[in-house]
Amino acid sequence: MNRRSLLQTLGLSLGTLTLPHLGRANTTPTPEKPFRIAHITDVHMMPLIGAAKGFSKCLDHIQSLPHKPDLIINSGDAIMDAHRGGRAIAEKQWRTWNNVIEKELSVPIIQSLGNHDIWVKNESPESIIEGKKYALDEIKESSLYFSKDLGNWHLISLDSISPNVEGKWYTGKIDEAQMHWLKNELKAIPSYKPIMIVSHIPILAACIFFDGNRFENNQWNVPGRWMHEDANELKNLFNHYPNVKLAISGHIHLLDRVEYNGVTYCCNGAVSGAWWGGNYQQTKPGYAIIDLYSDGRFSNTYSSYV
Repeated sequence: MNRRSLLQTLGLSLGTLTLPHLGRANTTPTPEKPFRIAHITDVHMMPLIGAAKGFSKCLDHIQSLPHKPDLIINSGDAIMDAHRGGRAIAEKQWRTWNNVIEKELSVPIIQSLGNHDIWVKNESPESIIEGKKYALDEIKESSLYFSKDLGNWHLISLDSISPNVEGKWYTGKIDEAQMHWLKNELKAIPSYKPIMIVSHIPILAACIFFDGNRFENNQWNVPGRWMHEDANELKNLFNHYPNVKLAISGHIHLLDRVEYNGVTYCCNGAVSGAWWGGNYQQTKPGYAIIDLYSDGRFSNTYSSYV
């Protein structure tokens, strides 16, 4: 069958058919636009030393990027110190935080709690629970830990702050109920969906060894307040789910990236740097831009806004 007969058989007319110029076909794939997150942590808002102006400058820097983030994640320590001050001091710090958010923020935000956000009457577990409820109201979140889709990825945000074994103040870990919840969540998320974990306190980090004098009496000493006490259990759990790709945190105010068993752990500095006193060691005040691609790739890039 010749070419004309074939086209007529297919019901096509040479007068109406436009054939492509095969030699000029565009074979270059279109770059995928990732789901973009700005990760802020450890703002430590207070009504002193220009913290509000500094945070406003950070938000302006984020929202002026050529590729504007789809979401901001605040992973805790929004205010300076609800724990050590009285309730009136905590309320003033939260007012300052929320005033900046209301005036300056135009990007959706989801938030988690850090240890500095929790006002307590005393250091009992019951008081910590009450303090967490109060802080959740201030950040306008309903749950201490939660799970949600982010584009083609899935986010799991954990509550790192638990009472320590003496029943005083906090250590870094998730409690039994949260661990049970986390195991069920990981089972329920489809294996094709990449997962990002958010925690205030690092699950795994290298920078913890350089925050203060951590080497004494011929051994390294890492307090549970610096890194999750249950890091080994979480590491073993993640090992059953290859789609857990990335875990981000703050708390230490230092910047690092640790890759272990297929998971990348990023401790992403601090907006406040050295608590609004400039750089903290070699880490400048800043935030991270995280680009999440549908095939499980990602980038985590730290930027200073000063």
